[in-house]
Amino acid sequence: MAHIDLGVDEQENPGITGPMRFRPETAKPLNELAEVLLRGPHPLTPGERELIAAYVSGLNECAFCCASHSAFAAAQLDTGMTLVDQVRADLDSAPVSPKLRALLRIAGAVQETGRKVTSELVAAAREEGATDLEIHDTVLIAAAFCMYNRYVDGLGTLAPKGREGYEASARRIVEFGYLSVH
Repeated sequence: MAHIDLGVDEQENPGITGPMRFRPETAKPLNELAEVLLRGPHPLTPGERELIAAYVSGLNECAFCCASHSAFAAAQLDTGMTLVDQVRADLDSAPVSPKLRALLRIAGAVQETGRKVTSELVAAAREEGATDLEIHDTVLIAAAFCMYNRYVDGLGTLAPKGREGYEASARRIVEFGYLSVH
């Protein structure tokens, strides 16, 4: 049960959905940010950007965000949940491009503290072909997901167990995006 009365059925509105329904005026810009960062035109695919969100959420131990964004990433990556699980289990041996691995390392540094993003991490990403836009947005996705994770966990919202409950949300996000969430 959430720490405050969100005025919704938590079973039907788990995770971030309940707080967003509680405060639609803050939900709007949060969903707009997610839409731009995760689905807007970009050199990284939506699946790769969702993978960054899932990776950071896993590092933050946010069960709801990790499960939901893992499902969203898997729905948009050729190797699906297998790749998501590999990245989350061992980034160094996961079968991702060297550029994405370097960007995920930057995201992991942001998750600890922004000051852990070093010139060396950025140079390594650039050496693998990362652009300034990709580096910028990786940092912003990681920072935003630290906020989203703390929002969800700070209110003690429900995180459904298992992966099945997140598949319908993944289909909805892939088809309609974050602006359809309310």
